[in-house]
Amino acid sequence: MSIKTIGASGQISLGKEYAGRTVVIESPEEGVWLIRTAQVIPDDELWLHQEPAQSKLAAGLDWARENPSQASDLEAFEADLRTRWESKHKERLDD
Repeated sequence: MSIKTIGASGQISLGKEYAGRTVVIESPEEGVWLIRTAQVIPDDELWLHQEPAQSKLAAGLDWARENPSQASDLEAFEADLRTRWESKHKERLDD
């Protein structure tokens, strides 16, 4: 237990170890405060933590762990795209 004095502006210091942390303050009764550290999810990101997005995101992360990225051969990729495009648009090229 520690004893703190509330300053003239209504602030209380919890200590440097809590600097920058988000806290939830509950007041179950007059003069009693329960202060707990918390992490807050912004409203526009909450959908990522709910179904069905949560399962889809977890599956994607699992896939990414099992399939590490590899270097790409951009010249081969470009040649493949060019060949496919030319094959699909052969009539235009013949005109």
